[in-house]
Amino acid sequence: MSALVVPPDLARALHPGPPDAIELIGLRARGHHGVLEHERRDGQDFLVDLRMDVDTAPAGRADALGRTVNYAEVADSAVAEIEGGPHQLIETLAARIAGRVLSEQILVRRIEVTLHKPSAPIPHPFSDVRVRIERSAPATPAVLALGTNLGAREQHLSRALALLRAADGIEIDWTAPVVETDPVGGVAQDAFLNTVVGIRSERGPWRLLDLAHALEEDARRVREVRWGPRTLDVDLIAYGDLVQDDEELTLPHPRAHERAFVLAPWHAARPAAELPGHGPIGPLLARAEDREGVRPGPALGGFGA
Repeated sequence: MSALVVPPDLARALHPGPPDAIELIGLRARGHHGVLEHERRDGQDFLVDLRMDVDTAPAGRADALGRTVNYAEVADSAVAEIEGGPHQLIETLAARIAGRVLSEQILVRRIEVTLHKPSAPIPHPFSDVRVRIERSAPATPAVLALGTNLGAREQHLSRALALLRAADGIEIDWTAPVVETDPVGGVAQDAFLNTVVGIRSERGPWRLLDLAHALEEDARRVREVRWGPRTLDVDLIAYGDLVQDDEELTLPHPRAHERAFVLAPWHAARPAAELPGHGPIGPLLARAEDREGVRPGPALGGFGA
């Protein structure tokens, strides 16, 4: 493919600015951490400051807690680590707090932990001892489905894949072959080309959804008829093991488990894959009502790898 021409709006989606942050400051709990015996026996107060990179825009639009981080849960996790252990080093404790929050809060992509030990056993006047660490969440596996039945279908798919490769925080893990499928939903229209792409995403699910919409807009998709013809459809099918019911982003995709045009190419690329909440995709494909309408599509460079 020739050099990508990227308009400004799409460029912002491919290369977004820094995320927002939620900060929890001065959380206090008593722990028994230290090298000296009396520290581990008697305990002392520790304070922790947390700065979490989170995309807050979706929650701001809907005033919905489910779209952001519940900082009361984060506080519970940090306190549980402080009260646990014991550990000799506050470096160890800080790392455990960071790892626990990142593992429990999938919307947190990076965290900065500052752990204070104001009663450290130092025989000199001092105000504080603190350790500050930064940790990032590992890239999350995600699955995107691509479909097109208007215009230059093969070109739409190839450009979408090229743009995904160019996007910050996205790594292509695998691609499925392209299949041709009969339309579903009862709207008379031409056959589709469908495929599935597996990625590893450093972005949260909402920023990944924004990118999917930007790819559709780049193909000049117009939403006039539900399940109608389209130049490009990009759906976020799964994001790790995240299960959520939201009017803008339900995960996994609410109809993926019954759509052969998603399941067939996915199964061809990753036959042992599972759809969160629904199980292995092989049996799902065997039950899909539209499976007879799926046939091999064109061999398209970059797909099926």
